[in-house]
Parts: sequence; C-alpha cells; structure tokens
Amino acid sequence: MSEPRPPSSPPSPPETGPQGERLVYVMPAGGLGGSADDEIDLLELWNILWQGKWLVIASTVVFAAGSVFYALSQTHWYRAEVLLAPAEGRSTPAGGQLGGQLGGLAALAGVSVGGGGSAEAIATLRSRDFIRAFIEEFDLMPVLFAEAWDPASGNWLDPDPGNWPDIRDGVGYFQGTVLAVSQSRDTGLVTVAVEWPDPEVAAQWAMALITRLNQRLRDRSLQEAEGNVAYLQSELGQTSVVTLQQTIGRLLESELQKLMLARGNEEFAFRVIDAADVPKRPSRPRRSMIAVVGTMLGGILGVLAVFLRHVVRKRT
Repeated sequence: MSEPRPPSSPPSPPETGPQGERLVYVMPAGGLGGSADDEIDLLELWNILWQGKWLVIASTVVFAAGSVFYALSQTHWYRAEVLLAPAEGRSTPAGGQLGGQLGGLAALAGVSVGGGGSAEAIATLRSRDFIRAFIEEFDLMPVLFAEAWDPASGNWLDPDPGNWPDIRDGVGYFQGTVLAVSQSRDTGLVTVAVEWPDPEVAAQWAMALITRLNQRLRDRSLQEAEGNVAYLQSELGQTSVVTLQQTIGRLLESELQKLMLARGNEEFAFRVIDAADVPKRPSRPRRSMIAVVGTMLGGILGVLAVFLRHVVRKRT
C-alpha cells in the first residue's frame, strides 16, 4: 500500500496592480549589469580623438618645444668622484690588545686608546664646521653665489646687507648641492663626489676636501696623543706602585705608537684608491630625458583636453 503524498503548496496568485490588472516584469536590454549605453565604445573614443587631433598635436608640439628650450637653457654640471678606503693603523695593535685589560684605567684617566675609524671621518667630512672652514679657507662665498656677486667692485649686488648671503647659506648650499658622500656596505669603500659647472674646479675641490680632512683628523689625533703622553708621563713619575707603573707604561707605549703613526702618515683617515679626474661629460641635466618627458606630458594633456571638451559640449 503506497504512502499518501503530502499536499502540494497552492500556486501563488499573480501580482496585480491597484486596479486589478496583472503586472508583467520585462528584463532590461542590457541585462542586470546596466544598459548598453553604459558600455565603453572604443570606436566612439577614437572618433572623439580624431576630431580633436589638432588640439593633441598642438599641445604635443608646444610642450616638446618648451622642454627642449628648457633643457638647452640649463647649465651643465660636472661630477668629480674620489674613491677612498679607510686608512689602516688609526687604531694601533696595542690599543686593540689593551682594550680589555686597560679600558677601565684609560677611561678613568681620560685617555683614548685607538682611533674613531671611518665613521668619525665621514661625520667630520659632512659636518658644518668642516665645510665652513673649507669655504672660508678658499673664499668660496663669491663663487657659490656668483649671480649675486659683483667681481668689479668686490661687493654683493644687493645694496641691502640684510639680503647678502652669509656663511650659513654657503654651508647649506655646499652640503645640499655640491657635496655627496656615500659608503658601500659590502666593501666599506667611501665615495666623495663634488658637482660643479666647471669640471676642473669640481676635481680640485674633491681632492682638496680629502687633503683637508686627513690633515684635520691627523692634527686632532696628534693633539690628543701629545696630551695623553704628557699626562701619563706625569702620572708615571708620581706613582711608586710597580703594577700601576707597568699599566701606565703600556698605555704610554700605545699613545707613543699612535703619535708616531700620526706624524708619519699623510693619509691618516682615508687612503685615495682612485683620485678625481676632470670629468669629460656632464652629469646633469639629462637633456634627452627632459625632452622625452616633456613631449609625453604634452600629448597626455592634449588627450585629456579633447575628452574634457567633448564632455562639456555634450552637457551644454
């Protein structure tokens, strides 16, 4: 005997309107995604561009001519580079051996054992004090701000002294525009680059910076070592403890080695691996790149102007 089937649900009545008429839904022609008018017609876009082709061409030509004129009017800058290696021997072998045994006594006595290394030299090269001394030594303020200087009268062109550039302006300009210092993490080699419109001046400044840097750090090390030697000799003559005399003797030996190395080494902080040559070709501006970018920008702006004009016309 078969089981009785459950009664099927009655069909839902058709939806009707307010007057009782039957409602019928019709799918839009564009489907659920929108109408056909919302689709992008590439042929229509091409027609719009073709109608405004002269505007695109004119914009491209104007920007191309302007970029070429701008590139040709820019001053050539030349880059002179010096490749350096940190000089060995700034920290003596005795200093390395005494680091663990005599570090406490040296710190209490105010005696520095060993040198600061390349980090100190790079920091000194980038420092405002070093660049200020370099500018003042070579009297570079009229050279750095040549457009504001009158060589005939030897004064600044602006009659107002408040508008004259001072040494702080020169240091900031030299740090931000002329000098660039970088160090390789893999090899530890240091590259010092100087950029200037005159290639010979750029090479001269690059080598002069390294010479002055080595001289400054060498003089500083000599001064410190001489002061330490005088202090240790004074302490050695005042103590009668044999152990303390031996310790001070080792410190004195280390400082004498440091003094000897500083006096006999001209390349105290950096050794020149590759000296700066007078550059043959300018490093900037890149005129071809400026012309290409300007031309592309003109074409893009011309296309945008054509579409904008089309939208405005369509709405009005």
